[in-house]
Order: sequence, then structure tokens, then C-alpha cells
Amino acid sequence: MIVTRWSARFRGRRFPCSIGRGGMTSDKTEGDWATPVGVWRIVDARYRADRIAEPAGALHFKTIGPQDIWSDDPADPEYNHGLRAAAHPYGHEKLRRSARNYDIVLMSDWNWPDAVPGKGSALFVHLWRRPRYPTAGCLAFCRVDLEWIAARWTPRSRIFVRHSG
Repeated sequence: MIVTRWSARFRGRRFPCSIGRGGMTSDKTEGDWATPVGVWRIVDARYRADRIAEPAGALHFKTIGPQDIWSDDPADPEYNHGLRAAAHPYGHEKLRRSARNYDIVLMSDWNWPDAVPGKGSALFVHLWRRPRYPTAGCLAFCRVDLEWIAARWTPRSRIFVRHSG
């Protein structure tokens, strides 16, 4: 999948998408709201089983539970990793939320598994809030498009984020 500022191309189709409100960067840092430039794999896939059916395709989706979180605190020894915790002493985001943008979420290998603290966490591919509404640095699509992409994703597929001319 080739991602530029306003769209993504995958398997011969073009999709509108959202990127981070900080644009694209080759020098990603935690909290800069930018989408990192580079080539990434999908290493995990999750969904809200209480809201939607498991997406089709070769990705093995796990359900998102009430205690599922993602560490975004550079001081956390588990920085940029998914955890299951009722309480966590470090900064994190809940994966199970009232907003529907994480009803489907694909996790990339950006700064993972050996995370460098402060280089940015969680390049996710998820549902957008509304068309082209910027993210905190992730990639976002409408539900129909993300379901289509997920159904056709293979272990050889990659995300190519690049500055557009």
C-alpha cells in the first residue's frame, strides 16, 4: 500500500485516507502528531467483537477487551507495546473506547518490537472519525475501505509511507 498525504493505493485501487495532523516526517518523535515515512508491516490486528463481525481475510484478528491498552509513555519499559491492564502506572491509550475509530485496528511494526523511547509509538491503521480528519500520526480510512484492505492483506503486503512531490 502506497500512502501519500491524501490517499493510498492498494491492489489497483485508490482510497482517500487520513494521516497525522503534523503531516509526514522522516524524524518521528513521540507527540509530534506526524506520520512516519518508511516501509512497515502489519504485525497485529484487532477488532471490537461487541460491535462488528470479525473482518475477513488472512489477518488473524484478536478481540479488543476492556483492559487492552497501548503504552505511549517513553518512560514505560513496555513503551510502544500492547498490554492488558486494569490499571497501568505509565501513560497509555485505551484500545476499547466509545469512539468507533478502533473498531478495526491494524498495528504496524513502526518502532517495534525493540522500541526506542521517544521515537514514537503506535503507527496504527484504523477507522477515521470523518473523511480526512487528521489523526495523531496513524493512518485512517472509512470502514468499507479498511475492511476491503484488511480482506486482501497478505504476509507479503507492506505500507509505504512517502512524501508526495
